[in-house]
Amino acid sequence: MTKKRTGDAWMPAPKYAQTLKGLTINLLVRDIALALPFHRQVLGATLVYSDPDIAVFRFQDAEWMLHADHTYDGHPLHAALTRSQSRGVGAELRLHGRDPDAAESEARRLGFEVLEASTDKAHGLREAFLRDADGYVWVPDVPLTQ
Repeated sequence: MTKKRTGDAWMPAPKYAQTLKGLTINLLVRDIALALPFHRQVLGATLVYSDPDIAVFRFQDAEWMLHADHTYDGHPLHAALTRSQSRGVGAELRLHGRDPDAAESEARRLGFEVLEASTDKAHGLREAFLRDADGYVWVPDVPLTQ
């Protein structure tokens, strides 16, 4: 695994791993710095930690990580990463509680792709479908009010 970080991370990886519970998501991205605006501004997530190798975000009770491609250079996924233009095809990353209208507005302002504008859905949610710079599809949503 190649590291571009200089110095120590905010906590040792084994210690951080012990804090993880339930389901976590780790997204592989081309460049951490380029990924930050989507997660912070569009999704409204809190940046817990970031360096050139990893970023950790939190929104309400959800926590997820981004790892830069170079950290996976010895991993079986690495060859597929270098061939792929878009990532996560077939997966929707849903962020419950994020205002889809605000997220859509930020996505448009920052030049990210809006796959579907904020819409009230029959299943009781208002949601927008937004694609980040690495091709992952995020769906911020809130419950419809009666």
